[in-house]
Amino acid sequence: MAYDLLIKNGTVVDGTGAPQYRADVAVANGKIAEIGKISGGAKQTIDASDLIVAPGFIDPHTHYDAQICWDPLMTSSSWHGVTSLVMGNCGVGIAPCKPEVREVAAWDLVNVEAIPFDVLTKGIKWEWETFPQYMDAAAKRGSGINLGFLAPLTPFRHFVMGEESMDRAATPEETAKIKALIKEAVAAGAMGFTTSFIAQHIGYKGRPLACRQADSAEFKAYSNALKELGKGSIELALTNDISVVDEREYALLDLLLTESGRPVTWLALLNRDDKPNACQETLRTTAALCQKGAVPQVSCRPLIIQIDLRSPFIFSNIPCWSPAFQRPVEEQKQFYRDSSFRAEFRKAMETPKVFSGRWDRAVVHEVGSPAMRSLVGKSVAQIAKERGKDGLDTFLDLAIEDDLQLQYTYELFNATEERIPDLITDPRVMVGLSDGGAHVDMLCDAGYATYLLGTWVREKSVLTLEHAVKRLTTEPAAFFGITQRGKIQQGLAADFAIFDLKTVGSRKRGEMRNDLPGGGRRLVMPAQGVEYTVVNGAVLYEHGKHTGTMPGQVLRSGQA
Repeated sequence: MAYDLLIKNGTVVDGTGAPQYRADVAVANGKIAEIGKISGGAKQTIDASDLIVAPGFIDPHTHYDAQICWDPLMTSSSWHGVTSLVMGNCGVGIAPCKPEVREVAAWDLVNVEAIPFDVLTKGIKWEWETFPQYMDAAAKRGSGINLGFLAPLTPFRHFVMGEESMDRAATPEETAKIKALIKEAVAAGAMGFTTSFIAQHIGYKGRPLACRQADSAEFKAYSNALKELGKGSIELALTNDISVVDEREYALLDLLLTESGRPVTWLALLNRDDKPNACQETLRTTAALCQKGAVPQVSCRPLIIQIDLRSPFIFSNIPCWSPAFQRPVEEQKQFYRDSSFRAEFRKAMETPKVFSGRWDRAVVHEVGSPAMRSLVGKSVAQIAKERGKDGLDTFLDLAIEDDLQLQYTYELFNATEERIPDLITDPRVMVGLSDGGAHVDMLCDAGYATYLLGTWVREKSVLTLEHAVKRLTTEPAAFFGITQRGKIQQGLAADFAIFDLKTVGSRKRGEMRNDLPGGGRRLVMPAQGVEYTVVNGAVLYEHGKHTGTMPGQVLRSGQA
């Protein structure tokens, strides 16, 4: 038999956790047709000698909701062997959306996911109003990899309630309309709905993100929509005190689980310096919820951000920083000089929530003024000592001196890498949290899959290769009901990540490029060692180069 694609002589790691084995894999009509010693010919053959043949990786947490309009390859994720991803997380997105609310939806993405407004206005096509139309537009547009969609609650509340969605809970009549729209979206293929409980998530004009104003009656109704359909899942941005679930957050998790009867994934468990036992303590206190289907997400990487005081997202949960947002540079500089602001900021740092104020970890990464280039690579703590000032004043002064062009890097969470293995080996969690497409000029963890393989399998031997691939494939597939992918098995979709275990990996820090619409800046994370990526039987990347094909599909719940 002549196949469409034949992958010869590879070491197959099938995604189930079973031991690796040597085999050929044949593909026909986008499906896995045969596995074993195959003698037949094919239109295209890949020699996978000395390479690992794994199922394509499935990224459970991205924010490519807008980027799908201008980047059909979903970079950086697709560079790392990701063949399917899920977007619409954290309750924020751009569908459904009436024409008169487009600016509101865009500013929600600016404030929550740190995507520049100019990029969004130049890049979003606005080819839809309803959520089913949004998914259909993505299918018509085409993509390099497979796209799964979650329905973010904020635009659904905007759609029904208008601007009042940012101020109050919905009435019973409004709740019924929102529930009907969510049910329509999931029936059309959305994989569930998402929301946020995080105070840091502010939306249009600095007001609370609309989904944060929903009350328990609303969440009961929206969860019941999934129960009535018998499918879907819920994603929840949860902890205001990172990695610590308080009583209100516990109650919300319990309500969503109970009223939906569906799995719920929540964000996030990240190791902290100030509370080193927070993650393990939270897993203990939420054990009953985990048994009911709550799955916390974790990252396998140190979470390193870039801080830009023109767009100070990282400080949005500190009230004294509110006046800094969406202001001209000169007004921002004047605000940052203000002694009363500095006093309030200093007070807030006594009980930090997200930004911890470790000035030894705030490192000057990039400057605009040639006169300041000697500071690149130095920490704020070092520079403060040289100047005889404290860290907080130095942090603000440096940015002002560079006309707010200066960029810092900061190791925010998971900074002590030897504590990451406790998280990524725990069977109760899901490895992911890439945030692909979000925080474009400050964070890029889209290379988490290759980092897991390179750092924690090859270099540290914390996970076996089989276990790591399972974490990247069948585990997220099972959570979202993606039954046709995530395993190398006859009859399933032919999605593969084919990589060299000797070289696979990604760095801790990405690189800045000006390739967003209008020349906007973003951090990207190049991949190492991913030799081929195959999507629905077509070779998407060969030795890191795009082949020109666009074989991705929209994954719809119940059919994926």
